[in-house]
Amino acid sequence: MLEKIDHIGIAVRSVEASSVLYRDVLGLAYEGTEEVESQGVKVAFFRLGEAKIELLEPLHDESPIARFLEKNGEGIHHIALGCDDIEVWRARMEEAGVRLLSEAPIDGAHGKLITFMHPRDTGRVLLELTQRRTESH
Repeated sequence: MLEKIDHIGIAVRSVEASSVLYRDVLGLAYEGTEEVESQGVKVAFFRLGEAKIELLEPLHDESPIARFLEKNGEGIHHIALGCDDIEVWRARMEEAGVRLLSEAPIDGAHGKLITFMHPRDTGRVLLELTQRRTESH
């Protein structure tokens, strides 16, 4: 089943500069920064209740986040839905005609498995499915 909104991803030009608002002004709990080479991003997470705000900074010009920033500027990039079994949800999306942006789940931040759905099939919203790896529990 879908469990919750896991996080909202926000594309930013600088994680450090943008962190001031979320950490210092809004007072959200900072949960660390990491680089996800497979996605070409540096991410910083901030806790807000059960969900998180994820700031995404491109590591290089070919990063999907760099292309997003060039086209759209800073702002909401995606909404991630936490699920209990990403393979079941991938199959369900494909059966419903929703295109997936990868052949299989890929590595995401915090050691999670992730899959993105094509925004043309989801009302122009980039949705991500995310599942905690079993060994991470």
